Amino acid sequence: MRENLIEIDSLNTSFLTNEGNVPAINGIDFTIEKGKILGVVGESGCGKSVTALSIMGLIKKPGRINSGKILFSKDDKTIDLTKLDPMGKSMRAIRGNDISMIFQEPMTSLNPIFKVGKQIAEAIMLHQNLSANDAKSKTIEMLDTVGIPAANEKFNEYPHQLSGGMRQRVMIAMALSCEPKLLIADEPTTALDVTIQAQVLKLMNDLQSKYKSAIMFITHDLGVIAQMADEVIVMYLGKIIESAPVKKLFLNPKHPYTQGLLESIPSLNKKSTEELFQINGNVPNPLDVIKGCGFYSRCPKAMDICKKQKPNTQTIEKNHFTSCWLYE
Repeated sequence: MRENLIEIDSLNTSFLTNEGNVPAINGIDFTIEKGKILGVVGESGCGKSVTALSIMGLIKKPGRINSGKILFSKDDKTIDLTKLDPMGKSMRAIRGNDISMIFQEPMTSLNPIFKVGKQIAEAIMLHQNLSANDAKSKTIEMLDTVGIPAANEKFNEYPHQLSGGMRQRVMIAMALSCEPKLLIADEPTTALDVTIQAQVLKLMNDLQSKYKSAIMFITHDLGVIAQMADEVIVMYLGKIIESAPVKKLFLNPKHPYTQGLLESIPSLNKKSTEELFQINGNVPNPLDVIKGCGFYSRCPKAMDICKKQKPNTQTIEKNHFTSCWLYE
């Protein structure tokens, strides 16, 4: 039986600019089950990070959530996070405690003038009501859990004294220190080399199994999605254009955009002289009014109706959905 931890219902988020109102998220719907990993994939600018920030209540002006619901299950109650004051006591109690986030670049997320141990301990004291000594003990325990050697010594070091991989581990330790129900990871391995990336991904898998946290894993790397996710949503121009369990998506992608993303992955089976597949064209300007499908101008299978009308979401099979006129 599916038990949803969070439900996103018709969420719309936009940013007011000098050129007009820019829609970043256009009426998206999805759920994250308790203890499961949801992969969110798509090109830069498709709305992945804005979705995460909307859930965290971290959309700052000139951005705003215009409509929709973010329903979070806590203590057998359902809370609509869009109704809470982002800086209010209720939202601050959820953010960092029940829902935590790992950002893309740890160097900009960690305060450079405070020791890393103090930054983690401060979050633990705030959310777990522990004494300074107990918070320090738990911090050292978490640093050790995420594979940081000599955790006692690293507690007293500043962010600039650590490597990129170690800083990312510190961010993971901080995010998991309060044992959140949902962990949002926004491209946490982008700035790391492949060896460290593999270590961090294994670490997150191990910790997810240990703490039973649900994870929303945001990336543009489909290889990471294949390794990490239980289910996947594919975003394009602020919309979800396909969603499916990870195996179904890789074995039977339906939307031409999803098919293009998978075809563009380098393969050892391709000849050395064979060019990599690429999706032609560019993502449309979000300020442009598009009557039909946002992918129309780049789609190799486009039809006349694609330009004139937006496609409805079609059920391909159980838990596999896509928005494309090919399946009407």
